[in-house]
Amino acid sequence: MVNSKTNRGFTLIEMMVVVVVIALLGAMIGPTLFSKVQQAEETRVAQDIRVIESALKFYRLDNYRYPTQAQGLESLVKPPATGADKWNGPYLEKLPQDPWGVAYGYQNPGTHGKDVEIFTLGVDGQQGGEGSNKDWGNWNIK
Repeated sequence: MVNSKTNRGFTLIEMMVVVVVIALLGAMIGPTLFSKVQQAEETRVAQDIRVIESALKFYRLDNYRYPTQAQGLESLVKPPATGADKWNGPYLEKLPQDPWGVAYGYQNPGTHGKDVEIFTLGVDGQQGGEGSNKDWGNWNIK
């Protein structure tokens, strides 16, 4: 009886070619995918800010003014201890957080030409920046 063995499997060269092809595909697809993620985050920020801004307008209709800086956005969810006798909320079920898990900021009076400002400092949590580190507020959303 003759024992014939045939080697089955992939050679090292074939494996290397497959790895290189996968790496090239990842290099081409990766940047496109990351830009879509950033675009989705920016869209969510704009929607959140518009929702908060609308809730603030309803608060103002009931109370004849916006919440003070001390009362903050929390006054949209539960009545403030003082200064909102005609509170008719809640104006929001809960306060949204930005895509990076941080509460939106509130400034009264506004400093960018708005009566009040709703904003997020972006990924880095610092003022200023470009791209996903950009500060987003009701003064610069589309």
